Amino acid sequence: MKKVSLVVPCYNEEESIPLFFQTVSKVIDAMNLPTPTIVPEYIFVDDGSSDNTLAEMKALHEAHPETVHYRSFSRNFGKESALAAGLQATTGDYVAVMDVDLQDPPELLPKMVKLIEEDGYDCVGTIQKDRRGQSRIRAFLSSSFYRVINHLSDVRIEPNARDYRLMTRQFVNTVLDLPEFNRFSKGIFSWVGYKTTYLTYESQPRAAGTTHWNMRQLFSYSIEGIIDFSNAPLRLATWVGSISFFLSLIGLIFVVVRALTNGGSSVAGWPSLVVIILLIGGIQLFCLGILGQYISKIYLETKHRPKYIVREEK
Repeated sequence: MKKVSLVVPCYNEEESIPLFFQTVSKVIDAMNLPTPTIVPEYIFVDDGSSDNTLAEMKALHEAHPETVHYRSFSRNFGKESALAAGLQATTGDYVAVMDVDLQDPPELLPKMVKLIEEDGYDCVGTIQKDRRGQSRIRAFLSSSFYRVINHLSDVRIEPNARDYRLMTRQFVNTVLDLPEFNRFSKGIFSWVGYKTTYLTYESQPRAAGTTHWNMRQLFSYSIEGIIDFSNAPLRLATWVGSISFFLSLIGLIFVVVRALTNGGSSVAGWPSLVVIILLIGGIQLFCLGILGQYISKIYLETKHRPKYIVREEK
């Protein structure tokens, strides 16, 4: 008998929670035929929801106190914190991370378990083959993000990889040993290494509700990932500053030579001078902005604040 812990972050998902539990329970019941081999452990994490999400979790816990557990945050801390809280609460031999909206098909769980037990994998991840239901702009930006981060970072992240994955206890313990406050789980899962494989699947519609991710949040999340796993932006700032200095030096030589050949300076050149000043000032602010992003990360890390605050758990 193997215990499989399922970590399920939730934010305003009151409609999806019962559907998720019913669907996954059917899959696990099928896995236990004809001989029981899997003991499920559900870890629902309420990320400061404002609807009846917590009430739905409590109802499931009361109906299934041995298998369903929940942790409720004091406020919204974000999905990364919810993932960390869920992983820390697990006790299973295997740990799965799943979205409650059923866009992560539970039907893949039997194959995931088989790959770990029979083929010796430490982690079985998933890749969404297409992005049906998303706008073209959003799909383009998402694919561009993976190209950029894989070009800049030493850690390769599979394009279109989902958080949905099944991991061994050793794999999860290694992830939990990483103490950073700023977390980008897809990068962390790749960084720790171990023997990993991926399953592909067709995109699935949400079981209920609507997505809580907008373009601004996705862009911020992408920037977080690049900064957390690459210092290439800092190198870019260095090169931009060096090139700017070199071009300024050439411009200075040009001004001196023109002054000597024309017998003095010309007022007619003031527009180009203003443009150059604005250009250099913009480059400086750009480089300072990049540096500021990294300093802000250091600032948050040195505070040693908790990643989340649990208000209630069972």
